[in-house]
Amino acid sequence: MSVSVNIQNLKKSYQKVKALKEISLDILPNEIFGFIGPDGAGKTTLFRILTTLILADKGSVRIGNYDVVKDYKKIRQITGYMPGRVSLYMDLTVEENLKFYARIFNTSIEENFDLIEDIYNQIAPFKNRRAGDLSGGMKQKLALSCALIHKPELLVLDEPTTGVDAVSRKEFWELLKKMQKKGITILVSTPYMDEAALCDRVALMQSGNLMTVDKPEQIVNNFSETLISVKTNNMYRLLGDMTGFEGSERVYRFGDALHLATRMKTKQIKENVHRFLSEKGYQEIEISVTEPVIEDCFLALMEKPTG
Repeated sequence: MSVSVNIQNLKKSYQKVKALKEISLDILPNEIFGFIGPDGAGKTTLFRILTTLILADKGSVRIGNYDVVKDYKKIRQITGYMPGRVSLYMDLTVEENLKFYARIFNTSIEENFDLIEDIYNQIAPFKNRRAGDLSGGMKQKLALSCALIHKPELLVLDEPTTGVDAVSRKEFWELLKKMQKKGITILVSTPYMDEAALCDRVALMQSGNLMTVDKPEQIVNNFSETLISVKTNNMYRLLGDMTGFEGSERVYRFGDALHLATRMKTKQIKENVHRFLSEKGYQEIEISVTEPVIEDCFLALMEKPTG
């Protein structure tokens, strides 16, 4: 059974640093909800409040029917938490870690094996290996198993794919989709913008603010500017020159190209950019209209006032 999460006017400061600024949000039961943003956005602080590890300065949180302050013991029983730093005992084996976490919650591996079976089958060949000797991807899968061993209704994952290879990232998200089908509400934070598309809804966070909350495809659909991809024979010099192009809303590097956001019409902007670059001596100029992705939307939203 999954639970809803209701967050109202949540504030948290560390001396002069405002980590969360009046955050309000409703998360539906059985959602995979993503918090997307760079380091310092407030994701970890929010998760620590949700998991009853720290108190907010102001505001309230309800997980299901439970208040995060008054009912903290009950919330800990129904929540699985995987912090940014993998919380494993490195000198214990894979199996010993699982047994330890199961005992904390008065359960056993056997009792809830159906929930972790898909993950456990991938780490079973290493069950007698110490956790400290596992690869990054295997450590993450073991930590996920430990967070699930007591059959939680809410799973909170703080940047679970940071520092692991691309294949392990893909496998990890496939596992999360399977967990969702078993009736768990999943909250996941990540600095990787491409992982937003794997969530049902996302909150884009920056400096303690929620810039927007919506389905990933809707965030992209709300992008209101024309986006141009530019390549030339001298990419090193291109960014500095394009910053001075009249009509640009913002210019930034994107992969092996430069992205230019503008409110000018497509034909006009392509002609103007080509003329601008030719006059500055550029050759092999490639200009094309491109579809925005979450990262483009994030950079656009950063320029809007958050109130």
